[in-house]
Amino acid sequence: MQRTLRTRTLGALAALAAAAALAASMLTAGAQTTEDAVEAQALPSTFNWESTGALIGPKPNSSHNVVSAKDPTVVQDANGKWHVFFTVANTAGNWSLAHTSFNDWSQAGSAPHTFLDTNPNIGSRYAAAPHVFYFEPQGLWYLVYQTGLPSYSTTSNIDDPGSWSAPRNFQSSMPDIVRDNIGNGHWLDYWVICDDAMCYLFSADDNGHVYRAQTTLGNFPNGFTNTQIVLQDSKNNLFEGGAVYNVDGTDDYMLIWESIGSDGARYYRAYTAGTLTSQWQPLATSQNAPFAGAANVSFPGGAWTRDISHGELLRSGRDQTMTIDTDNLQLLYQGRDPNSGGEYSQLPYRLGLATLEGGGGSC
Repeated sequence: MQRTLRTRTLGALAALAAAAALAASMLTAGAQTTEDAVEAQALPSTFNWESTGALIGPKPNSSHNVVSAKDPTVVQDANGKWHVFFTVANTAGNWSLAHTSFNDWSQAGSAPHTFLDTNPNIGSRYAAAPHVFYFEPQGLWYLVYQTGLPSYSTTSNIDDPGSWSAPRNFQSSMPDIVRDNIGNGHWLDYWVICDDAMCYLFSADDNGHVYRAQTTLGNFPNGFTNTQIVLQDSKNNLFEGGAVYNVDGTDDYMLIWESIGSDGARYYRAYTAGTLTSQWQPLATSQNAPFAGAANVSFPGGAWTRDISHGELLRSGRDQTMTIDTDNLQLLYQGRDPNSGGEYSQLPYRLGLATLEGGGGSC
């Protein structure tokens, strides 16, 4: 009897201990669920921006009769200097690249421009839509851009525009899946982003498709294969000018893509995914409630553009992960006089900087 009572007492204590452990486990799981929910809510569901006027415009000289500054890519180096690369078009309709740098955005308008066609490695070839980043595993800067195919140049010194190498191609020809779906569009606007194991090449076709090719981190920049359509819609809803970012160093990602509104003005849609190979889910995709567009960008100095077009978010880092800080979102974009018109290459694009309201950014 004494032994039976002791056994029952021990059993009861064990059951209480198990219940306590289960309760603790549930609390921990609940805390983790709450933490995940907070993390997932790092991006707002609605966006409102405040924009500067035009900060960077074309600076023609005796050999470069340029009329626009567009398609910006922006990165901050380890010394805090901002570097902006962008497309320029001249009066003959020829496209090439330019670079400017400055320590503070108040200097953006006065900083000198260097035309990359003065670099003999690049020369006067067609070049457009740059994307710059530091590939940490190799200790090299990469400038991705269009030469007809997805191309890149490298340098160890981003301060020297003359040091970029001659372009090489990520892919030697247009993949069959692009050729089969491009219609009357163009394969363009290439974007690279990497995670811990893989690098991905995103691209557009001006026909409603988002493509993604892949290679391993160790094989980059070689070996891009397995091109797939990862998002599709109407031509105007997913047009071009795409970019993909890692959200705050988490496992979450955001894709933004330039769209054409019912009035012809450009605006940005946004999508999110849990990994770079997950299905993209809509975040802000309406022209009336976009990621960034005329509907949600205000201009304290006066509205100088209806287009919030081909641009980049300012990243919190400079490496291949393309990480952004959702507490400090700023978008460098191209805009133009709403009354301008004519042939596309001659449109007077300028670059402005929009800051997410409540995000803490400054220019």
